[in-house]
Formats: sequence, structure tokens, C-alpha cells
Amino acid sequence: DPLSPLPLQEYAHSIRLDGDIMLGGLFPVHSRGERGVPCGELKKEKGIHRLEAMLFAIDLINKDPELLPNVTLGARILDTCSRDTYALEQSLTFVQALIERDGSDVRCANGDPPIFAKPDKVVGVIGAAASSVSIMVANILRLFKIPQISYASTAPELSDNTRYDFFSRVVPPDSYQAQAMLDIVTAMGWNYVSTLASEGNYGESGVEAFVQISRESGGVCIAQSLKIPREPMPGEFDKLILRLLETSNARAVIMFANEDDIRRILDAAKRNNQTGHFLWVGSDSWGSKISPVVQQERVAEGAVTILPKRASIDAFDRYFRSRSLSNNRRNVWFAEFWEENFVCKLGMHGKRPGSPKKCTGLEKVGRDSTYEQEGKVQFVMDAVYAMAHALHRMHRELCSGYPGLCPRMANIDGKELLTFIRAVNFNGSAGTPVTFNENGDAPGRYDIFQYQINNRSTAEYKVIGHWTDQLYLNMDAMQWTSGDPSVPASVCSLPCKMGERKKVVKGVPCCWHCERCEGYHFQASEFMCELCPYEQRPDQNHTGCQPIPIIKLEWHSPWAVLPVFISVLGILATTFVIVTFVRYHDTPIVRASGREMSYVLLTGIFLCYAITFPMIAAPDVAVCSFRRIFLGLGMCFSYAALLTKTNRIHRIFEQGKKAVTPPRFISPASQLVITFSLISVQLMGVFVWFAADPPHTVVDYGEQRTQDPENARGVLKCDISDLSLICSLGYSILLMVTCTVYAIKTRGVPETFNEAKPIGFTMYTTCIIWLAFIPIFFGTAQSAERMYIQTATLTVSLSLSASVSLGLLYMPKVYIIIFHPEQNVPKRKRSFKAIVTVATMTSKLSQLTSERPNGEVKTELCEGMDTSMPSSKTTYVSYTNHAI
Repeated sequence: DPLSPLPLQEYAHSIRLDGDIMLGGLFPVHSRGERGVPCGELKKEKGIHRLEAMLFAIDLINKDPELLPNVTLGARILDTCSRDTYALEQSLTFVQALIERDGSDVRCANGDPPIFAKPDKVVGVIGAAASSVSIMVANILRLFKIPQISYASTAPELSDNTRYDFFSRVVPPDSYQAQAMLDIVTAMGWNYVSTLASEGNYGESGVEAFVQISRESGGVCIAQSLKIPREPMPGEFDKLILRLLETSNARAVIMFANEDDIRRILDAAKRNNQTGHFLWVGSDSWGSKISPVVQQERVAEGAVTILPKRASIDAFDRYFRSRSLSNNRRNVWFAEFWEENFVCKLGMHGKRPGSPKKCTGLEKVGRDSTYEQEGKVQFVMDAVYAMAHALHRMHRELCSGYPGLCPRMANIDGKELLTFIRAVNFNGSAGTPVTFNENGDAPGRYDIFQYQINNRSTAEYKVIGHWTDQLYLNMDAMQWTSGDPSVPASVCSLPCKMGERKKVVKGVPCCWHCERCEGYHFQASEFMCELCPYEQRPDQNHTGCQPIPIIKLEWHSPWAVLPVFISVLGILATTFVIVTFVRYHDTPIVRASGREMSYVLLTGIFLCYAITFPMIAAPDVAVCSFRRIFLGLGMCFSYAALLTKTNRIHRIFEQGKKAVTPPRFISPASQLVITFSLISVQLMGVFVWFAADPPHTVVDYGEQRTQDPENARGVLKCDISDLSLICSLGYSILLMVTCTVYAIKTRGVPETFNEAKPIGFTMYTTCIIWLAFIPIFFGTAQSAERMYIQTATLTVSLSLSASVSLGLLYMPKVYIIIFHPEQNVPKRKRSFKAIVTVATMTSKLSQLTSERPNGEVKTELCEGMDTSMPSSKTTYVSYTNHAI
């Protein structure tokens, strides 16, 4: 009768099925009890569904003629009550047959020795569920060499083959799960997360594995690691939410927590108005379960959860829906399940004394109650099948051709059986391969879910990817708060812009400050700025280097237009003077100027103007050669000719004071020899320069290396340093200074004695020009426009020097030749004796100037002239023989 009273014990805590080979089973049929009671409420899914999955698998194996033929599997199934210590006590049942009993001191009432009931010998155990329970049980089973296969324990420490060498599992360890969760976090672009774990092996080990893997791989930092106490105080979950908000940038929360803790955390977030702030990443304890998110849909929206890849077993659904009180008496907890599932009471011994209705026994699972297959059913069946396949292979090797169990399998060696377990390879109940690695772990295969609220405001778990050694994630299928498809951020610091380097906060590698790569530095790597090569500058984004633009002085530049204009005018004027002198070659003024020396001087003036064009032209080897040759040559021609002239005047008048014979080397031929001798020194210096350092071009990147790299330019120029320039012009300047000295010495020569005074004025003005040139030229060494200023200054100074010589020495003559030809007539020749007389008078004038007032000088000079010269009113001086 299905409604018959239950046994005397309120509920038994074990199931026993007879068989040739006995398997143990550990299931959390009841929850943890309170206030000293070992067991609490019945767990319908985690307990009864999983337990029935083991019974169903054994039924299938026993009916399978190909698997363990003629061998029947039996079972001894125990309730762990979700408590590790209680499970340890229960698991002693499995080892009773292996413990020797000493009955020598025990006697029955009639004096006979006792007869002990032979306990079942369990060869392998299926379970447990919780990692903490499996760890506790594994410690005792390994002592008796009993292999154990878990269907739900995922703690990483169970992979330690030195401590849990008889433990295997058909679910992947949390280290795989932690790796999968880290891959999800990385794919989302999150690098700053918090972790939340339920106290115990599962939660703490899972978080520890996640933290360790994230530390090894880098790129993800842990803002906070919080733990939910096993027995939380009132308000504990609100405190946890507030602590998570202390690091508000770490929006992503990695959760390894049980269902109750997940539900209470979500409720606390809702109470604290943090709906939509946290980005939950849940482990397989959350998975795709409905219970943690009931009435918490909005706060759980967007949660990404992970669950070992599984499939619903249709055959089990049909089996379980067919279970009733009459056909399932082997399950001692099924009556309790019946009451809980249908909310009714079974007779006077029922567990629900306050239930309003009485069970009829005709209720049907799935019809009169909701039913959904529990997620670990597949793994329970796979664990049982793994044990069966190992026993089958063992039987085939040890009992080949022997029907049933042979003597060699009468006492199965657990160590030998473990070897066969680790070697199994078959397709499980869901069609996926079941294998174990050297640590007894199953391969990692996970489905990735996201909890989404669709347009109809209904919430559901949607598969968005999977993980099998690597992550496959469909980002387009993801949906966040209010349907936003963009992934929210959970970072300590925002990514740096292009051209910025990360300056990491000490101790927190995911937090940094962004520093711009300034000046000529570019972003060489994520954390480093490096200096560009000297001839390069950073690009606009400072992410690389590019060649610095090369410039030269252009003809259209304002710095070139003025010098060229002056030069062109000067060349035209010089050409005009030369043409005029050639045309009026035999006129008295041209002959008196010293035709040969005039042409030398005019050539120098022309070169001074012409050097402007090579100085502005685009530098190349030919242009650089012209610059070296003609830069100082024009001045050298000019001042060598002027020096020769002033020296001749000075020697003539000095000689006139001493004797009546003329000095040597005052003829035109001698003057030319002296002039070209002086010029040859300049040319020899240039040739030595050519030999020592052949002309070539360089690009000067330092001249216009501005603070702002955008304005930096390389200047294409001839390789002529400031020192080389000084050396090139130095000789000409020496000639100029010497000429000025002679000009000073001959300043007292009367105006009628040719060009002494115009030469003097020319040299004084030229010295002023070059004294102004020096500070302008060398004072611009640090200017960004140094090349322009120096080139313009040098060319203008040369042109001005030439213009002074041209204007003071030749323009008056050209003016007389063209506009007053009546003055360009021959005059009486003067003998050297007349010159001597003038020189003597000039000397006397100089002496009197220093002794008398100005008024008296003229009188005495006139008196002197009257006594020493013939009485004549007009004297005509000839320019023919003694042209100065």
C-alpha cells in the first residue's frame, strides 16, 4: 500500500541495493540542520534528482548486456546533509568491511562467540557534491584505497594528486572555471574587478584560483576580495555592498558563492539602490538557476554566468516522471519528497503535520507539480558509468571468458581499479567524451550565459558563448541594462590616448596616470616614451617618428629679396662704371685714377655684389665651392688694390720729405704685381681649405630645433663653420684694417693729390659697416632664423662695403666724365720736385698745427709759401706722370 506507515525511524539515512559489486553514493538529500540538528529540509533537486540519477544509471548498466555482462551493480547511498563532519561519519559505512573486528572479549548470553553481520564491501564511491564534503571524505577513503568519483565538487585543491590520489571527478575543477571567467573578464575589456566568495572550500578556493591565474597572466587587478561568513550577522550583506562601493570603478564582481548568498547579495544591492551598477560574473553555483534571481530580475540583469556544458537527459525525465510511491520504495527519502513536492501529508507519520491536504498517492510528477531536471543529473550518470566502464575493463582483463565475477575480482584492489578509472574514455550520457587527466580532472567545457530582460519584460538566461580551453563569446548577443548593447567599463584608469604613456600606480598595475610624450619624444611602448633620432621628430600623435622637413633659403624669401635687390643694383652700377671707364679709357680722369688698379678694384666690387647669388642659391657641391672661393675673394681684390694705392701715396710723400728721388715700385706694373701677390695669399688659403676639407653640403638639425617639434626644420647648408668663415674673411679684414691705417697716415695730403681722402672716407665707413656686422652675425647663434639672418647680414654687409667703395671712389669721376666733360681736360704735369715741395709744406703745416692757434697757422703757411715758391697765382698739377 503506498500509504502504509513509514518505518519506525522517522526517516532512514541510507539506501541499499543488492549486487555483485557494491558502489557507494554520497548525496546532499537534506540541507544543513540548525541548533545541533544534523539535517534540515529536504533538497528536492540537488538531493532527490541526483540520487535517482545514480539509481537510474545502475538500472541501465545492469540491463546492458554489453557492459559488465553477468555482473550486477549494487549500491549503498548515504545522505551527507550538506555537512562535511556528518558526511565523514556516514562514510565510515563504506570502510566497515575493511576494518578487522576483534571479538575475542565479546560473548553472547549463552557464552558463544558473537556472529557479526558481514558489512557490504564498497569498491568505489560516487560523490560527494560539495567540495568541502568531498575533501573530508577523500581523506578517509584514500586510507583504505577506495576510488572516489565526484559529480559536482570543483575545488582546485582536489587536483592535488599527492593528497587526493584516489579522487577523480567528471566535472572540471574551478581552476578551469576561474580561467574561463578570467577570459570573459578580459574579453569584456575589464581590468579592475572585485571578488566575492562564500566561506568554505568551494568559494574560497575558486576565488583563490581566479586571483592566482589573474596575477600570473597579468592585465587584471583585484580591487577587493570579500568573504561571506558561513553564518552572517544581520546587515552583513549591506556592509558587503557598501565595501564594494568603496572601489566604485571596479564594477565587475566575480562571485563564487552558494545560491542563498547570491540571492541575499542581490537583495542587498537592490536595497542600496545599486541596480545596474554592479556587473556580476557568477560561477557554476549560479549557472542558469532561477532561485537566486527570483524577484531580483532588475538587479541581476546583465549578469554573466558559467556552467559546465551539459544536456538534459530525456530518458531520465521519463524515468523520474514515472516514479511513484508504489514503484520507488527503494528510495527511503521518496515519501518525504512526495510530501514536499505535492504539498500534502502522508498518513499519521508524515513530515508535514500542518499540511492542509492529504496525499492520495495518485499524484504525478510533472503533472501535479512543476518539474525541471536538475543540472548535475548528467554528471551523476557519467560518474556511475565511468566506474562501470573501469570495472568492465578490469573484468575483461582479469576474468577473461569467465561468466560473472572470477576469484581474482573477489577482492578488488582499489589501486588497480583507480588505474582503470583514469584510463576510461567513452561518450557520456549527453554524448560528450568522458576522460580524466593525470590528476583525475575532467576537461573543461563550459556554457556561458547572460541573464537578460527581453522586450516583453521577461527575464531569461541566454547562451552567449562557450569555453573549451579557450573562449568563444558572441559579443553581439550580449545585452546590458536598459537594452544597451555597449559593454560597460570596469577599469581603474581609462586607456591613455595616442602619444601618452602609462605611469603605473605603485602596487596596482591596472591603475595608472597618463603622461604625454612631450617634445621630441614618441610613445615607444605602452609604458615608455623615447627620444626620436636627431634627424627626426614625432608625428602628430607622438606615436612614431618622421623625418624633419629640410629647408633652404628660397629666392622669394624676404631675407633673400633685399640682398638680391641691393646686389642687382650694385652689379648694374658697377657694370656701368666699368663700361664708362672702358669707353673713356684715355681721358685724363680715368688715366689719373690708375686704370689698371681701378679695374682690379672694380672687379673686387663686382665680386662683392655677385657673391650674394651663390650665398642664396640651393647648396650643392658646386655652389659650396663657389662660396668658398668668392666669399673672401671680392673683398681681397678690393682691399688689396686700395691698400696698394694708399701705401703708394704714403711712400711717395714720406720719400719726398727725405729726398728728391722717387721711391721704388710706384709704377702701374709694380702696383699690379703687389696687388696680385696680396690676392694670391687668399687664393692659396682657399686651395689649402679645399684640400683639407673638400666642399660638401650638410643638414643642420640643431639650428631650427624649436621647442615645438612641429616647427622644427633641418637647414640644408654648405659645410662652412663660423670659424671657417672668420678664416676666409679674416685675411680680407686684415687688408682692410691695414688700408685704414694707411688712410689715416695720408689724411693730410692735399685734396689736389688724387684719392687719398676718398679712400680714407671709404675705409672709415667700411670699418663701421663691419663693426656692425660682427654682433649681428654672431649674436644670432641661438635664433631659430639664424641661417636667414646671417646670410642676409653677410651679403648686405658685402654689398654695402662695395657700394661705399663704388660711391666714394668712382661715382664722382663718372659724374664729371658724363655731366662735366669740360673738367676732364689735360693739365700741366707735375714733377717729383713739386711733389717734394708739397710734402715739405705739408710736414711744416702739421708741426705748426700742433704749436699755434688756427688763425696763425694760415698766416705762417702763406708766408712760408711766399718765400719758398715762385710768385704765381695759379698752379696746374699734372695727373699724367704721378697719378696717385
